Order: sequence, then C-alpha cells, then structure tokens
Amino acid sequence: MDKGFEQIISWKIARELNKEIYKITSDTGFQRDFVLRGQIRRASISISSNIAEGYGRKTNKEFIYFLNVAKASCYEVKSQLYLALDICYIDMELFDKVYQLCDEISKTLHGLIKHLENKK
Repeated sequence: MDKGFEQIISWKIARELNKEIYKITSDTGFQRDFVLRGQIRRASISISSNIAEGYGRKTNKEFIYFLNVAKASCYEVKSQLYLALDICYIDMELFDKVYQLCDEISKTLHGLIKHLENKK
C-alpha cells in the first residue's frame, strides 16, 4: 500500500487520529453535541486530506502550502480537545492519548516542510 501519500508518516498518524476522533465522538457526550462533534471530525479529516492533496500537487511550493494547512488543522483539533476535556466529554487519559497523536503529526509535518524547503 505504501505507494504515494500513504508512505508519509504524518498521513499514517493522521489516519490513526481520524479513527480515534470518530471513536470518541461516537462514544461520549459528543453524541448530543452535533456542532463540536462535526467540527472536530472535519478538522481531523482535514489533516489527512490536505497531506494527500498536497502530495498530488505539481510543485513543492504547493505541497508545502497544503502541509501547512494540515498542520493548522492539527492545532484546531488540539484546541477542540481542550474544550472536550473542559466540558467532561473526555477524561485526561483520553485527552493525552489523542493530543499526543496531534503532537506527532505536527512534528513530522514540520520536519517534512523543512525538508521540502531545503530542496529548493
């Protein structure tokens, strides 16, 4: 399966994040909070989708742009996780687990962006 964007570490972790987000938004207070549930799902999906879309672009400049969008969406998920924690939709253990995935994505995206910038 590792042929294109699927080989990118950030995308692999984002795929894992998507599964976790869908799981927690199906099993907790998120079920009744349609706005927050939809928003955190969209932000999570945006990460993996923008990595894939950027990979399909013709230039490194375009790829970097989409990687930065993905990174911003990752920070959006982090912020929404804080809200979910504050209103008791998730506990600290789950918060830490999902937040860590976001951190890994952000770090690997940062490294990929720097690598692409240096190739110019």
